[in-house]
Amino acid sequence: MSKKEKNNSKLQAETDIKSPQKKSKSTVSITKLRSAGAVLSLVEAVSAGLFIYLLNGTGMIPWKYIMTAFAILSATVLLVVLLVSIRSKRTRIAAIVISALMIIVQGIGCNYLYRTMHLLKDAESSYKTDYLNIVVRSDDPAQELADTDGYQFGLVDDLSKDEKETLLETIRKETGADSVEDIHYKSYSSALEASNGLLDKEVDAAVYRESYGSVLEEVIDSYADRIRVVENYEIRTEMEYESVEPGEPFNLLISGIDVKGDISQASRSDVNIIVTINPKTKKILMTTTPRDYYVEIPEVSNGMRDKLTHAGIYGEDASIRTLENLYGIDITYYVRVNFTTLIDIVDAIDGVDVWSDYEFECFTDSKVYINKGWNHLNGRQALAFCRERYSFPDGDNQRGKDQEAVLKAIIEKVTSPALIVNASALLDSMKGSFQTDLPESKIAELINQQLSEGTDWIILRQAADSGGGGMEQTYSAGLASVTWPDEYSVKKNKARINIIFDERPAE
Repeated sequence: MSKKEKNNSKLQAETDIKSPQKKSKSTVSITKLRSAGAVLSLVEAVSAGLFIYLLNGTGMIPWKYIMTAFAILSATVLLVVLLVSIRSKRTRIAAIVISALMIIVQGIGCNYLYRTMHLLKDAESSYKTDYLNIVVRSDDPAQELADTDGYQFGLVDDLSKDEKETLLETIRKETGADSVEDIHYKSYSSALEASNGLLDKEVDAAVYRESYGSVLEEVIDSYADRIRVVENYEIRTEMEYESVEPGEPFNLLISGIDVKGDISQASRSDVNIIVTINPKTKKILMTTTPRDYYVEIPEVSNGMRDKLTHAGIYGEDASIRTLENLYGIDITYYVRVNFTTLIDIVDAIDGVDVWSDYEFECFTDSKVYINKGWNHLNGRQALAFCRERYSFPDGDNQRGKDQEAVLKAIIEKVTSPALIVNASALLDSMKGSFQTDLPESKIAELINQQLSEGTDWIILRQAADSGGGGMEQTYSAGLASVTWPDEYSVKKNKARINIIFDERPAE
C-alpha cells in the first residue's frame, strides 16, 4: 500500500471514531432541552391551574369566560408537551420559549387577581371605630390617665352604654380605683358643653370622641392650647349587617370625610352622596345633600338639629340614619373615602374629563384654574374642584353638583376597557384608601354582570336644594351657620330615588 493510501486509511479511521462522539453530544443537547421543556410545561400547567382557580374565586368573571380561558390555557400546555416530544432542537426551543412566556403572563394575571381579592377583603368592614380623648386643662399636673385618681370627669351623653362601661373600667384600672362606683363623673349633652365645663373648672377632665377636635377648635378660642390629652384609646363597635339579594336594587352612601391620610379616622362628612343602583335596569342615580343641611341626627342629637356634616363624627351609621330619616328611604351599604382617596384614584386612571358651569380659581396646596366647559383634571385639581363653593352664587349646591360630576367621570372611566392599561396603578391607589360594608360578593356580582352584558350604565344626577340659611344652634357646635332643607326639593329627590329603585326592565 502506498504512503498516500495509508494516510487516507488513517484519516478515514479517525473520522469514523469522531463521528459517534459528535452524534453523542447532539443527543445530549436535545435531551437537556427535552428535560427543560418538560419541567417548564409542568410549571406552566401549575400556574395555569392557579390562574383559573383565582379567576373563578373572585366571583367577578362570567363562567363562559372562565371556560374559554381554561380551554386556551389547556391547549397551550398540550402544545408545549407535543413540541417537547418532537426530536428537534428547534421545536424544543420553541416549546421552552412559549412555556416561559405563558408562565410570565399567568404569573402577572395571578398577581392582579390576588391583589384584587385582598383589596376588597381589606376594605370590607362591619365595625365602627371610635377614638376617645380624655383631656385636662393645660396647666393641670396630670400627664397621663394614671395621674387622674380622684378627678371628676365630664362625659358626653352620646356614648353608648357599652362605650361608657368600657371607659369607666379603663379609668378604674389606670387610676387604681377599687370599683367603677368610685369614679366620679358629670354628664353633658355635647362635647362642646363638656369642654366648656372643663375650662370653667366644673370638672377636672373631659371625655369626648377624638373626631370632635376640629369642631371644638373652631368654636372655642385657642382650644388646642388650653387643653392636653392624657389618654386616647380605641373603641370598636360591630355595626348591624344588612344584605341585598343578588340582582336587586339598593342604596349606597358615599361619604367623603374632610381629612387626609388614615381612612379609619372618624371625621365630619363633607361629601354625602346617596347612590341608588338598579342592576335590573342598569341605572345609577346619585343624590347629593349639602353638608350644612340643618337636620336631626337620630339616636345622637336628642331631637336637636345639627349640620349634616357633623353626623360623620359619630360614624357612618349616624350619617346613614340621618339621611334615611331625611328622605324616608333605606340605605343598605356605605363607602367611605377621604381627600387622599380622590387624589390617588384620579391620578391612577390618568385624570378625568369634567364639565364646569363656571370659570374660577380655587386652591388646595397651590392655585388651580378651572375653565368654563370641559376640563381634564388630575387628582389634585379634581380635589380642588370638588371642594370649591365660594366661587358660585349657589354655593354648596353647586359644589354638590361638581362632586357628582367628578364621581360620574370616575365611574365611566373605571368601567371602560381603557382601564386595563392602568389596572395595576388603580389597585395600588385604592389600597387602604377606602372602607365599606359592601360585601365582596356584591361587588363581584356587579362586575360579573357588567362583563356578561357589556352594556353601558345610565348615570343620573340630582341634588337637594337650599331652603335658605343663617346662624342656628347646633347639637355639636353650638351657634353655627346652617342651610335649611328645601322641603319640596327633598320630596322630589325622594320620589325620583324610589322611581329608579322600583323600576323594572321593559318587557
